Amino acid sequence: MSAQSLPDSRSRLPDRQGRFGPFGGQFVPETLMAALAELEGVYRKAHRDRSFRRELDAYLQDYAGRPTPLYYARRLSERLGCRIRIYLKREDLLHTGAHKINNTLGQGLLCRKMGKPRVIAETGAGQHGVATATVAALLGLKCDVYMGQTDMVRQRLNVFRMRMLGGRVIPVTSGSKTLKDACNEAIRDWVTNVRDTHYILGSVVGPHPYPMMVRDFQSVIGQEARVQIRQATGRLPDCVIACVGGGSNAMGTFHPFYRDRSVRFVGVEAAGAGLATGRHAATLVRGTVGVLHGSKSFLLQDRNGQVIETHSISAGLDYPGVGPEHAFYKKSGRAEYVAVTDQEALQGFRLLAETEGILPALEPAHAIAYLPKLCKRLKAGSIVILCLSGRGDKDVETVAEQLQ
Repeated sequence: MSAQSLPDSRSRLPDRQGRFGPFGGQFVPETLMAALAELEGVYRKAHRDRSFRRELDAYLQDYAGRPTPLYYARRLSERLGCRIRIYLKREDLLHTGAHKINNTLGQGLLCRKMGKPRVIAETGAGQHGVATATVAALLGLKCDVYMGQTDMVRQRLNVFRMRMLGGRVIPVTSGSKTLKDACNEAIRDWVTNVRDTHYILGSVVGPHPYPMMVRDFQSVIGQEARVQIRQATGRLPDCVIACVGGGSNAMGTFHPFYRDRSVRFVGVEAAGAGLATGRHAATLVRGTVGVLHGSKSFLLQDRNGQVIETHSISAGLDYPGVGPEHAFYKKSGRAEYVAVTDQEALQGFRLLAETEGILPALEPAHAIAYLPKLCKRLKAGSIVILCLSGRGDKDVETVAEQLQ
């Protein structure tokens, strides 16, 4: 089965203003409007260009390692004892260790089409930074990655990997020194250097066309899973579940099943130290509508509209906003969003390791941790697809510290 990197033209898109219902749009400085218009034009042309799609598909297959397996987690399913079948979409097996490379390959090729020699990125868990530096090396681009100082400490391995790949990692020392602050600095850089620099935004957040474009590049996950689950079981799943920070792995998995109303979507956010403590990153569960990083969506803010600092054991989920299409899914009732604490995520990490011999990243460990609760709500014989968005090498030190 060959990779199909982009949805076809019949796929549901935001409106002309880049809105998903009341969410999305472009709330950016005037200096970026021309760059966004250029990016949208190049993307839409590439979307229709068979040679672009063939080139991207070739990189996804021969370089990144697509298609990824859809693995029946038999022992995990049996451990839960609810007579459901859980299938793992193994994005952890991709080159660089996570789903992020699906998007960076696509945007890297767009950058080359625009003739820009430099890319910048933000990163929290480091996986998007590694994927960006990897593609920059592959395509001969200069690469700078902004990363919060807090995240640089807890993701030391990925910082080293980025530097080995030729990327420059720029520490961000403002605010909470995490992903939100890295995004702020990347946007400031882009405003200043927009003529020769492309910002490879790592999730389905930001101003239009990023939420649409990143979703489309990541939809290869759900497109493959849709074919694979039919081959394995003869039917579609009853539920698709994924972790949600900014939301790219979840949206890439959900979107190809959007019109299948029998398929339930569950997104799992980070409850951190507990929702009652205020130290969490559960944007859709506890947030309110506002504007952050160029688009309107749900975010964690106080009564005066000031963004609240977040907390999660997972650097990739430690973000106070979420993609506008997820906000639309929540508002329309198409998806359900729940939250899992740090301690529960550690239990999810251990559960998959002990039953299947797979160390998950702490991000998808949140989704794994929710499975026992989900199991009790599903009928016997139900089929669940879980997006295992990344592997846990980068998190072993953090887990070891917590479980000692």
